[in-house]
Amino acid sequence: MVGLSLGEQNFIKGGIAQDLRNDGRKRLSYRPIFVETGVIPQASGSARVKLGETNVIATVKAELGKPNPSYPDQGRVYIYVDCSPVAEPMFEGRGGEELSTELASALQRCLLGSKSGAGAGINLQSISIVDGKVCWSLYIDCLVVSSNGNLLDALAAAVK
Repeated sequence: MVGLSLGEQNFIKGGIAQDLRNDGRKRLSYRPIFVETGVIPQASGSARVKLGETNVIATVKAELGKPNPSYPDQGRVYIYVDCSPVAEPMFEGRGGEELSTELASALQRCLLGSKSGAGAGINLQSISIVDGKVCWSLYIDCLVVSSNGNLLDALAAAVK
C-alpha cells in the first residue's frame, strides 16, 4: 500500500479545515442520488443507481430450484458483480476481477449476514417453498458502469 505524500496530506487537511471537498461539496453533503427501477424487462427485478458519478445496474432473476442438502429449509442466493472495463481504466483486462470478487463477497455479507444469519437482509428460510424439495434461487447480477466512489453503497441500493 502506498502512503500519501506530504502535499496530499496537506490538501486533505486543508479541505477538512475549510469544510470543502474537491468536488465542491461540504464534508457532510451527500452525492446526488438517482434511482430507476425496472430497467431490464427480462429480469424479475432490476434497478439503476447513480450516486454522483458512480453508475451501477443490478438485476434479480428468481427461479425455482432445489435447496442445498446441508440447508434443506433455505433458499439460495447467488451474487455476481462485473466491473465494466469502461467504468475505470484499472478495470481493463483482468484489473476488475479482484474488485468484482471483493464487492460480491461484501454484498453477500450485507444481504445474507453471518453464518448464523445475523444481520441478514434476506431471510433464506423465507424463500424456501417445500423443505428439502423446492426453493427459490435468486440470481443477483450487478454491473458497475462507472466508478467514482461509494461502489458498495450504490450496489447495495440497486440490489435492494
